[in-house]
Amino acid sequence: MQNRNTFFWVKQQMTRFISVSIGIYVITQTSIASAYPIFAQQGYENPREATGRIVCANCHLASKPVDIEVPQSVLPDTVFEAVVRIPYDTQVKQVLGNGKKGGLNVGAVLILPEGFELAPADRISPELKEKIGNISFQSYSPTKKNIIVVGPVPGQKYREIVFPILSPDPATNKDAHFLKYPIYVGGNRGRGQIYPDGSKSNNTVYNATATGVITKIVRKEKKGYEITITDPADGREVIDIIPPGPELLVSEGESIKLDQLLTSNPNVGGFGQGDAEIVLQDTARVQGLLVFLASVVLAQIFLVLKKKQFEKVQLFEMNF
Repeated sequence: MQNRNTFFWVKQQMTRFISVSIGIYVITQTSIASAYPIFAQQGYENPREATGRIVCANCHLASKPVDIEVPQSVLPDTVFEAVVRIPYDTQVKQVLGNGKKGGLNVGAVLILPEGFELAPADRISPELKEKIGNISFQSYSPTKKNIIVVGPVPGQKYREIVFPILSPDPATNKDAHFLKYPIYVGGNRGRGQIYPDGSKSNNTVYNATATGVITKIVRKEKKGYEITITDPADGREVIDIIPPGPELLVSEGESIKLDQLLTSNPNVGGFGQGDAEIVLQDTARVQGLLVFLASVVLAQIFLVLKKKQFEKVQLFEMNF
């Protein structure tokens, strides 16, 4: 009886261990595979460097355009739209991690002034929710709620990303003021060419690491190539490994030089950044401006009426 209980206890522990292991694997692999911005979030405290460059450019080397549209001014404690456009040719296909071709994904980072943040769900109108779609937004870090990241998301569907933003209220936030503020944006389409550790992805060009003759090209089982470069002077061999994706530009027996291109450049995407300005407008100033404009209009009306009255009096005196 004791042996039987021991058997069931061991079986229960093994089942629990396997379940926990599978759960950890799924969670970790999913976060790495589906959240490219995590690379920047883990490596940089702030995505905008002192030079003004956004760190996404460290991995996405090609330069591409990006556009941002925000209101000229907003009132305190108001939800408004920040529209980021990431244009690209939807006909092009990028190299995926397995070497196959697929559609481009897009991503964006929006750097707002201190005090501005992502609008809470209960403050977003149904019309704005329809514009946003199924995009999931997240703060860059717990202490950087004014920096919002998105992606990767399908580029075919989200070349235009609408961010719902809540403006601060200086009446309750002492760090907020009625001023003109800059807003910075970065947007990428397609995969990066370099990983944060400095290693190349399969979405970039590969160069020869030595001078010599290509004596062997071996196609690997999981695709990709091993290129053996032999130095004719001393017979020293160097093996360059090419992952699946880039197309070879060289062949066996060909003489090559150091840094000569071994493959084509498969990258069709890139990264761009831009900026805009927004004014946090005081309600009292708006009301004062309206009163001033109304007074000017009334003054003009009274001036015209007075002129008409004067002309009538003058005409009457002439007739008399």
